[in-house]
Amino acid sequence: MVFTRDLRVRDNPALAAAAGDSRRVLPLFVLDGAVLGRDPECPNRVGFLLEALRDLDASLRGLGGGLVVRSGDWVQQVLRAAAEVGAAEVHVADDVSGYARRRLARLEAAAAGVRVGVLRHPGVTVVPPGLLAPSGGGGYKVFTPYHRAWSAARWRPIVARPRAIALPGGVRPDLAALDRVAVGSRSPLVPAGGEAAGTARLRAWSAARLGEYLARHDDLPGDATSRISPYLHFGCLSPLEVATRLRDRPGGEAFARQLCWRDFFHQVLAAHPAAARADFRDRGDRWRVDGEAFRAWCEGRTGYPLVDAGMRQLLREGFMHNRARMVVASFLTKDLYLDWRLGARHFMSLLVDGDVASNQLNWQWIAGTGTDSNPHRVFNPTVQGERFDPDGDYVRRHVTELAGVPGRAVHDPDPQTRRRCGYPAPIVDHREAIAAFRALRAAQAP
Repeated sequence: MVFTRDLRVRDNPALAAAAGDSRRVLPLFVLDGAVLGRDPECPNRVGFLLEALRDLDASLRGLGGGLVVRSGDWVQQVLRAAAEVGAAEVHVADDVSGYARRRLARLEAAAAGVRVGVLRHPGVTVVPPGLLAPSGGGGYKVFTPYHRAWSAARWRPIVARPRAIALPGGVRPDLAALDRVAVGSRSPLVPAGGEAAGTARLRAWSAARLGEYLARHDDLPGDATSRISPYLHFGCLSPLEVATRLRDRPGGEAFARQLCWRDFFHQVLAAHPAAARADFRDRGDRWRVDGEAFRAWCEGRTGYPLVDAGMRQLLREGFMHNRARMVVASFLTKDLYLDWRLGARHFMSLLVDGDVASNQLNWQWIAGTGTDSNPHRVFNPTVQGERFDPDGDYVRRHVTELAGVPGRAVHDPDPQTRRRCGYPAPIVDHREAIAAFRALRAAQAP
């Protein structure tokens, strides 16, 4: 059984199938050299992954088994491990990114040559990508009809955790490869990885906050969201189990809608893999190049307090509140008119929950090159701050030089206050920048 983005023992269809009928199973994870070659630039995610793998090993040992970790070429290592124990089948979760799909296709082709079966299983999403399709065929390109179909679909049942894991003879758990992974410097407030930490986080949050989710999910200072997105990305939590257990509870329907957004973007990427790098809908943009403005955005010194608070939260926590993500993305792509791919890459370098489908397609939704029916949507950073951080507590928490500015005034400090606090003037005038953006979009329209 090859773990990928399903690092858990609960509701894991691939693990349950591999261990069924009391068969011996080798639980394997391969540190893919092609992936880790990119991810040294993402120590937050790499560190979380290593913690999740150690936690997974502990869970498997509790069932009588354990985890074997190898490193190198993913396909070669999987087939080498299968040959060592005489495995006739390889069980693995299906996935949607272009790289994951190519990797699985390579495995299937190579496995066929040595008479090893490769069985793909669901588990990364609530509803498998491609299962739902509009009447005209193809994938859904608009969220609302997808949400209707998703809500009405018959979901697969939750799969029971295996009662026991029996390792092949002579096999011992082996995590030595984890010690050789260079993690780098992580953000100071990243969460702990693993199924145990994710389960504890979800239980505590749902007991205290689920009922108020609809009313408070945009509450920036209240921090009322679940923060389980890293655990969903790595599969430490099953999205299907989360949705099934919570959607009928007070507040659960609104929370499940967010899991549907995640599924929606996964099925969009499955149908349009190029959307990870190219515009889903080309608007004819000729993005500006301004290295200093981009650096100011990355470092949280744009002079717009809500934008800077979001960017500094990202630097400290490897996380950003979703409302803040929309505001900072709108500012980069519309106020600064810089390429959404720059922002998506910066997010992926820091986010613990960095996910190709959700990250890239959310960025395109904000940039107006994705699935949003309103490509010219703009988030005014000052108005958004006044609405979703009315007393300024979120801004003061993350933009510490403004900690002494009281109330709503923190969202638009006057020039004298900025000089006294050492806080920069706005790098662009919002009204002028948005007027220029709209003029450019109008001129570039077909």
